[in-house]
Amino acid sequence: MADSQLIRLREVMDRLRSPGGCLWDAEQTHETLLKYLLEESYEYIEAVEDGDRVAMQEELGDLLLQVYFHSRMAEEDPVAPFSIDDVAATVADKLIRRHPHVFGDVKVSSSAEVLENWEALKAQEKGRTSATEGVPLGQPALALASKLLYRTEKFNYEIPVEHPVKLSETSTEEELGTLIFGLLDQAVAQGLDAEAALRAATKQYITAIHDYEAEQPRATTP
Repeated sequence: MADSQLIRLREVMDRLRSPGGCLWDAEQTHETLLKYLLEESYEYIEAVEDGDRVAMQEELGDLLLQVYFHSRMAEEDPVAPFSIDDVAATVADKLIRRHPHVFGDVKVSSSAEVLENWEALKAQEKGRTSATEGVPLGQPALALASKLLYRTEKFNYEIPVEHPVKLSETSTEEELGTLIFGLLDQAVAQGLDAEAALRAATKQYITAIHDYEAEQPRATTP
């Protein structure tokens, strides 16, 4: 069977977590495993960047383990249990809903339009009323700032942002990386915390988003 190894992994995880299994596995919680989920994600990213196919397979397996581990623990919850099958069903249903151009009769002409439809359906499903909803605020400042800027662009929010240093229309990602690295070098030399600085600026931007939405109430669906 094509899914036999997935069934095997579920059985292995069940034995490790059950009485008579692994003492360490039995002690874990969703909270204690979070650091491993993050670590494995970074390791997979590195494998992709290195073009290491062997490492990619291994690191994907480690990520899959995290999904199965969390799902196995979730089965034990007395209030709201769910299994790996529930997880798979949820994401499969979501993919079908979010791809009406594949599973329905919606017509699209570009990948950009696909992405716009995805965001619109997501906002509708979640009942979101703000561009900041659903954005994990605990993520690294650069990722957080990028996501918020992406959201406000998609929702056509006109929120001014200062540009002390302007990129040319022909700037490349390599040039951008050099510019950012140069700023970090200066920050380190002056004892400034670049992560904290960007997070502070991003928090101000979040306030600006909320102020904008308060002044011009509107649905966040593009």
